[in-house]
Amino acid sequence: MTAIRPDTTTAINLAEMLAGLPVTGDPEEVCVTGVRHDSREVLPGELYIALPGGRFHGAQFASQAVSQGAAAILTDPAGAAQIAGTQVPVLVTDSLRPVMAAVSARVFGSPAESLQLFGVTGTNGKTTTVALLEAALTTAGHRVGTIGTLGFRIGGEPLASGRSTVTTPDSPDLQALLAVMRERDADAVAIEVSSHAMTLARVDAIRFTVTAFLNLGRDHLDFHPSLADYFEAKAALFVPERTRAAVVWIDDEHGRELARRAVGTGLPCATVGTRSEADYHILGYEALRPLGGRARLVTSSGPVELELGIPGWHNMIDAAMAFAMLESAGIPAAEALAGLRKAQVPGRMHVVDLPEGAPTVIVDFAHTPQAVTATLEALQGFRQVITVIGCGGDRDAAKRPLMGRAAAELSDLVIITDDNPRTEDPAQIRAAVLAGSRGYRAEVMESAERGQAIALALAKGKRDSVVAILGKGHEQGQQIGDRVVAFDDAVVAQAAWRQKEGKMVDEG
Repeated sequence: MTAIRPDTTTAINLAEMLAGLPVTGDPEEVCVTGVRHDSREVLPGELYIALPGGRFHGAQFASQAVSQGAAAILTDPAGAAQIAGTQVPVLVTDSLRPVMAAVSARVFGSPAESLQLFGVTGTNGKTTTVALLEAALTTAGHRVGTIGTLGFRIGGEPLASGRSTVTTPDSPDLQALLAVMRERDADAVAIEVSSHAMTLARVDAIRFTVTAFLNLGRDHLDFHPSLADYFEAKAALFVPERTRAAVVWIDDEHGRELARRAVGTGLPCATVGTRSEADYHILGYEALRPLGGRARLVTSSGPVELELGIPGWHNMIDAAMAFAMLESAGIPAAEALAGLRKAQVPGRMHVVDLPEGAPTVIVDFAHTPQAVTATLEALQGFRQVITVIGCGGDRDAAKRPLMGRAAAELSDLVIITDDNPRTEDPAQIRAAVLAGSRGYRAEVMESAERGQAIALALAKGKRDSVVAILGKGHEQGQQIGDRVVAFDDAVVAQAAWRQKEGKMVDEG
């Protein structure tokens, strides 16, 4: 399945598309109708972008792209050196990714200029905040598109795509998505903006209506050389060239630095936090039963009451951030608050539908130490907290013991299992999580097969227990080696409970 493209495109002269960009080569009198960076997907009349990769350079596939009808090729000097004898123009730039973003915007008619764009960045909470924005904007009468970890949606309906797990698509796919959303009458789009997206220029050629910084924790240090580099990637979003306004959580030290920088550039910046100097001062959080929360938000216009149908202080923070973003974009407070009250987030504090008498089972995407802590803090108050947790392979190994510790500090029972081991030895991953979990309040068990771990948790749980299955959330597969096996935590939990009930009937 190929990447999503709009139903209609207009051919654009290549020289016009490249005007003002640092590109060498003769575009001749060529017109193009689209942009692709995957040679397998190139359609006749499109521009093929030959990018350098981890193992191969895209230039090695230039002949395939041309055979499929590529009208021209854009690459870097290293790629150009590998391309010989093509019958189409070969254009060269030292700034390949920024140029790719610019030409992608131009070929699809600069769709961002026709949309209100809400950009959300932060280690934790991007997906929740985007879902909250979607709910509130819909209530306010907008037709909303969303782009992020959960996929792509327009008007609440998913768009079928051949997407990977990438949070923010590369610029040709992102600009095409925005063009599709414009084509299908969306007028507002909420986008998760990852640090990868910033580093790889995926959101270049876009100026957001408002952007938000949620927090900075330990993550993606398999991609960024340091935490400082990770922060700078996110901070680059908060300049007037990229956004018209900013909203920043200032309980986070990085947020305070970011707000200081934003103000220094002249960017309108609203601050949110528990600190009294925050423009949106959040206080008085109260958990609502069975699952939900309420807090007071003091603003320059007076106090408002935030209420959510999902539990947890961390989710209330995301709601406060979403509310501030909506006000910055001119959405009336009453409409924003009404939408937030109705919001639900797939795979985030998702309550699994089980019969009467079962423990409360929560599926959540928490896969960093901070997210594990926030999720489990939201579940305190149940008689027993049982946590099923693992860590992904081929990712930041240093966070594994920290996640084990976070789970053990806030659970009565922790069951350590596999979570997308990929090409690593699953036993070694589990051992690292186990090492961090020792010495805390929880009883700790190990169960390698994830389905068995979930069944064990349900077997140990009671009516007044909560079982938190963490790490995968909305995901529907388990990646083992180079294959993905169908696996949905919520579906597996339901099947495990039915099996348990069946055994109870047999024994009765």
